Amino acid sequence: MQEKITLGGGCFWCLEATFKQVKGVISVVSGYADGQIENPSYEQICTGTTGHAEVVQISFDNAIVDSQSLLMIFFATHDPTTLNRQGGDSGTQYRSIILTDNAEQLAYAEQIIAELEANAHYDDPIVTQVKMMTCFYKAEQYHQDYFQLNPNSGYCQAIIAPKLQKLTHDYASYLK
Repeated sequence: MQEKITLGGGCFWCLEATFKQVKGVISVVSGYADGQIENPSYEQICTGTTGHAEVVQISFDNAIVDSQSLLMIFFATHDPTTLNRQGGDSGTQYRSIILTDNAEQLAYAEQIIAELEANAHYDDPIVTQVKMMTCFYKAEQYHQDYFQLNPNSGYCQAIIAPKLQKLTHDYASYLK
């Protein structure tokens, strides 16, 4: 059965490139969610005043990969302890956020955060927001498939490629 989950963990280019590699993922769409205006532009998002986060909406076949596995990959490939920041990207649009499509996903997201906290997996507290999905707006076309179309750009080489190497090393059995 097909499900969706929407994740934000900094720049959506990183998350998109990561989750496109995972077995059972049907599509990954970069976009904006959890804000106050309809159909925002990238320029509006960059001001940090719309309330939106840069996110990816992941459609997946839960017979092949479940939301729990996707969340484990999510927590392993970004820093959920930095408020409104991932690396050099700062602002509320880069916050760590999980937007779920159902109560089961919501409960599991809260459970995994509690387990990571209880096991002191990170030195600092997890600041990832967990909410039910309310709205999603697809980002402009030039943001879609960014890593695939620009693999040699400086950002892709410095920021995205190391995340993909970590994914390959730590989650090889999940890869297509």
